[in-house]
Amino acid sequence: MATRPEGGVFARMMARKSIAQVQRETETSELKRTLGKWNLLLLGVGCIIGAGIFVRTGSAAALHAGPAVLLSFVVAGIVCAFAGLCYAELSSTLPVSGSAYTYGYTTLGEFVAWIMGALLLLEYGLAASVVAVGWGGYVVSLLADFGLHIPPQLTGPAGYTLMRDGVPVLVDGRTVTTIFNLPAFLICLALATLLVAGVSESAKVNNVIVAVKVSVLVAFIAVGGLIVLSNFGELVARNWTPFIPEGQGDGKYGVDGIMRAASIVFFAYIGFEAVSTAGQEAKDPKRDMPFGIIGSLVVCTVIYMLVAAIMTLLVPYNQLNVPDPVAVVVDNFGPAWSWLAKIIKIGAIVGLTSVVLVLMYGQTRIFYTMARDGLLPRVFATVHPKYKTPYINTALVGIITAVAAGFFDINVLGDMTSVGTLAAFAIVCLSVIYLRRAAPELPRGFSVPLYPVLPLLGIASCAYLITTVPWPVLKFFLWYMAGGVVLYFLYGIRNSNLQRGLGQDGGPDMGEYVAPVGEQR
Repeated sequence: MATRPEGGVFARMMARKSIAQVQRETETSELKRTLGKWNLLLLGVGCIIGAGIFVRTGSAAALHAGPAVLLSFVVAGIVCAFAGLCYAELSSTLPVSGSAYTYGYTTLGEFVAWIMGALLLLEYGLAASVVAVGWGGYVVSLLADFGLHIPPQLTGPAGYTLMRDGVPVLVDGRTVTTIFNLPAFLICLALATLLVAGVSESAKVNNVIVAVKVSVLVAFIAVGGLIVLSNFGELVARNWTPFIPEGQGDGKYGVDGIMRAASIVFFAYIGFEAVSTAGQEAKDPKRDMPFGIIGSLVVCTVIYMLVAAIMTLLVPYNQLNVPDPVAVVVDNFGPAWSWLAKIIKIGAIVGLTSVVLVLMYGQTRIFYTMARDGLLPRVFATVHPKYKTPYINTALVGIITAVAAGFFDINVLGDMTSVGTLAAFAIVCLSVIYLRRAAPELPRGFSVPLYPVLPLLGIASCAYLITTVPWPVLKFFLWYMAGGVVLYFLYGIRNSNLQRGLGQDGGPDMGEYVAPVGEQR
């Protein structure tokens, strides 16, 4: 039986779960094992395809990279590959719910795990809000095609001027100031209700959604590609010349703009990370999770490249700073393709629905695991007697994401998400290096190639992209993390099961306490 960690505050902060304990937690979870390797791959595809293509590509091109947003996706994809390989190794070695939070707890200690939990709230919770805002933009556009109009004041964040095609929207000769994004608010609440009903049901819905979404994207690429090829010279001269607009400083165009845009679109790749949160619900985690992570990353990167090229060729990049850039593009296909434009908008709506679903799912499972560890109130781990899902924390996540989506600007939410995501990925890369040194004999279903070069490149590239984010966002991030540190010392370190010598369920520990390196007895 483990005992309460001894030593000073620093030693307690560095307290780690034993690897044996973390692995045994897989067997004690109340969550059902229903997800196979194809479910996991589709889970990743369902999250990756959506935010990058349907939402943030437009603002990244319009405000920062121009047509060279295509290169931004290449940069983000390379950085993502470094982190993805590290996630694949850790998920095959420590296949439990909680994702990077659990990895940090096992390798770098409890304080780092707490910090990771705070980062993942930005990565999942706010990302779900970003995509919900994009979902609302496509719904408004589609309803307008059928002559149905939501009051414009209810289609955007509080206190913002409504824009379309780069210019303010006028109603009765006056600009429209939005007060609340009603569609985005409602979709968050609806999907939280679905998640309460159970992950098995949610996975089935997601499989159907991904099939529809991929089919629609294939149609977009086929028709858009045909239009591009038939007018390629004219389109390149009009919309891709210059391909890299002249830099204006502060991350606006030029090489700096490409890197700034890379930090914006990077968060769209977090679908593979969401796969790792499903460790306790995978049928065979060691085999299936690397397949889901790497497979979804490869499939989606190819699709990103094709769609981004078509978007920036067909529409001038300065008209894409909207929540629904694909809708703007398909409206430019021409009258003969108006029927397809409606279908593609429906597909975008369906696709974004799956992204919000997966992101909210990941956030609820992180809260669930932290509560079982005692770092959050036990109520967050309360499982519904019938549905076997953490229904109370799912309801709270639904409310938080709905309020953020309803009242805040998509670019502000997106930048905050990117910083949290990049910081979390850097810690995961560091965890791989630590675990290789601390437990080289540990069985690994997947190992990062070219170790330690790729994990080190992952850390360096994530740190660099963080520096491209505007200072106001970084300042908010620093205050947010400072608040998280204070909360850890006020609540987390006092209530942690590990600190009290208890197991995850509040009873005797299931594994031996492992002291920090240098203090092992």
